[in-house]
Amino acid sequence: MEYKDYYKALGLTRAASADEIKKAYRKLARQFHPDKNQAKGAEERFKEINEANEVLSDPEKRKAYDELGANWRAGQQFRPPPGWHGAGARGGPQGGFGGGDFSDFFSSLFGGAGGRGGMGGMGGMGGFEPEAEDSRDVLTVSLEESFHGGSRRVQLGSGRTLEVKIPKGVTEGKTIRLSGQGRFGGDLLLEIRFAPHPRFEVKDRDISCVVAVAPWEAALGASVAVPTLGGEVDLKLPAGTQGGRKLRLKGRGLPAATPGDQTIEIRIVTPPAANEEQRAFYEQMAQQFAGFTPRG
Repeated sequence: MEYKDYYKALGLTRAASADEIKKAYRKLARQFHPDKNQAKGAEERFKEINEANEVLSDPEKRKAYDELGANWRAGQQFRPPPGWHGAGARGGPQGGFGGGDFSDFFSSLFGGAGGRGGMGGMGGMGGFEPEAEDSRDVLTVSLEESFHGGSRRVQLGSGRTLEVKIPKGVTEGKTIRLSGQGRFGGDLLLEIRFAPHPRFEVKDRDISCVVAVAPWEAALGASVAVPTLGGEVDLKLPAGTQGGRKLRLKGRGLPAATPGDQTIEIRIVTPPAANEEQRAFYEQMAQQFAGFTPRG
């Protein structure tokens, strides 16, 4: 009989992990399932895929198969070594796959269907696994994570932990697609939401914040340090600035080919008159600006 390369059947190397075997099997099984693929040879390919999965997804069977070594190649004539008894071998066909659906090579190693229900636990061709489904969840990130980009370890509801790459400049409502991480091998779509920020508000790619200034800074003009997502910058405050005025820092919003802007709203904060000397100063100011009517 001919040696069968189960790793090659699934498009894998001998170093493949259990997850890689599972993903490869699901992808190929969907592709060649007879209910979906009526092409010539699809059914035989489907049986080959399931036989490979039957062995490689079972740690005992895989270990026994790997003990044959890498010297065997697909197509070579194979005879079990004298006294060979593959790990996990069981006599007689079991489960829905049926002994006749396994190759002679498989049967020579494991003595029939091997006792896992055959066909990767699918119970025969009619019991094919459910269709892959895309799953959705929400990923809450900070504005800083969006501004700089990076990665985050995320624990899913199933207990799995994934490393998720956060694209630089991603905006709220966008989705990150994680291939193969959804239900039955589908994709996982993570919708981006922004966590509340103590200083900034965000709309699309534009951000805004309020900056407090002293009355003399607003009246005389000043260079004022203001926060941005990229760090503090100096803002030139024009003389005579009124409270509520909005100044724009171009390109200081979320990054993109055309980055967003940052809006600075000015709030004038008046210091309290905490002693007689300060009260006298305000009284002198009132006399100096006697003609000024703020509610006029």
